[in-house]
Amino acid sequence: MNERLLIIDDETNIRAMMRVALSHSGYQVSVAADGIEGLEIYGNGANFDLVLLDQRMPNMPGIEVQREIVRRNPDARVILITAFGTMDLALQALRAGAHDFLRKPFSAEVLRSSVRSALDRPTCQREESPVKAVCKAFHRSTINGYSFEFDSIVSEDGVRDLAFLYRVHSSTDLAKVTVYISMVVQELVKAYTDCEVLPGGEQFWQAMAEESLASHLWNEANIPAGNELRVEELSSHLIKWLDSIMTVNLAAA
Repeated sequence: MNERLLIIDDETNIRAMMRVALSHSGYQVSVAADGIEGLEIYGNGANFDLVLLDQRMPNMPGIEVQREIVRRNPDARVILITAFGTMDLALQALRAGAHDFLRKPFSAEVLRSSVRSALDRPTCQREESPVKAVCKAFHRSTINGYSFEFDSIVSEDGVRDLAFLYRVHSSTDLAKVTVYISMVVQELVKAYTDCEVLPGGEQFWQAMAEESLASHLWNEANIPAGNELRVEELSSHLIKWLDSIMTVNLAAA
């Protein structure tokens, strides 16, 4: 294991913990205390396989550091580390080039799993369309050591709960998880957005399923119980997501 990692984080204790945990796993690890130092060490990116980047740092926030990293190296792998994850931040991060996320606080095991998953996956192609970026926001991402990909639509007849099947991966396991969007939620979404046909068509509901699964992995850091996740209410989280979807759709029109 000769992968080379760069940790950019202004918190000394967290930076030290990550360095020790990853060094003991066989990675070559460099560290930086802020974005400016991190960019100096990173250079053109040729010497690093992955960057672990804190979002909240003084002087230069992580999202700006990320944009510069991807400008220098479009194939860069970046794990964005934050305790304040939102859909808005996720969309900003995607547009800036990230496709991996890690939530604070995290254990050494979750850290190692997230790093391994990110390194084992191919670099993603950046989306040109903001609507497509929304619809594909999370399924290519590593979240707390988990990534997932769409498998199939189990139900789409419009007169019952919609069901989407996903393959959820960690560095050691694979599970098939079904995400259900209830008829009640479908009607609430249409009423809230005042749209009978949602932007993106059938991809909209798939995107909602992906957002819900990503939110579960983000908050719980585990596979849904029974390999099923049921979306049965229009939560404040999903309302914020809907607002983001509609804003991006209007901007793209």
